[in-house]
Amino acid sequence: MKHSVVSTSGSEVRQIELSDEVFARRVSEGSIYHAIRNELANMRVGTASTKTRGEVAGSHRKPWRQKGTGRARAGTMQSPVRVGGGVAFGSRPRDYHYRIPRKAKRLAMMSILSQKAQNSALTVVEDFEVPDGKTRNLAAIVGPLAEKRRSVLVVSGDAPMIKRAGRNIPWCTVLSAARLRAHDLFYAERVFLTESAAKELNGKYGNAAQSESEEVTS
Repeated sequence: MKHSVVSTSGSEVRQIELSDEVFARRVSEGSIYHAIRNELANMRVGTASTKTRGEVAGSHRKPWRQKGTGRARAGTMQSPVRVGGGVAFGSRPRDYHYRIPRKAKRLAMMSILSQKAQNSALTVVEDFEVPDGKTRNLAAIVGPLAEKRRSVLVVSGDAPMIKRAGRNIPWCTVLSAARLRAHDLFYAERVFLTESAAKELNGKYGNAAQSESEEVTS
């Protein structure tokens, strides 16, 4: 498919060829769901912890005798039913990390890119640099294009200066084409690809996309 390439001022400068398998395929909502769920789970630190009745400080003697007081039987003050006692079935440190099939993740990325292209939320921008890494310089380029809506800028390679400049822009997230995040892409109102990043995505997902996607169900 043909797609316009715009300059940093917003005017069209030329056309670029985007792979139909990456930017014009049928959207797999199931793979998008699993990719986002996987990313959010892997971000959890899993450090929530509560104390059981065996870990709460205090004496373990019987608070009062078994019979004759008129009160309910009690064996310890660390019981979960008492204030200051332990917690029954409370949170414990755990690892939430899990993996999904690589092909499912690739299908999710292609589905999101295709969805953005179909909704006219995808823009290819000619390559640019922010040599000084200043936030105001990147905001001056992306701001008029994004209209300060929630956006993602995908760049080719590491682009350390562009990433540095984008750290303090609350409405813009800078990602590398080699390390996309489904959550950021899916919830972005606008997705901007530099021309080099678009070509990189063509090569990364376009070559084996068709054969792989046939093996993954939505």
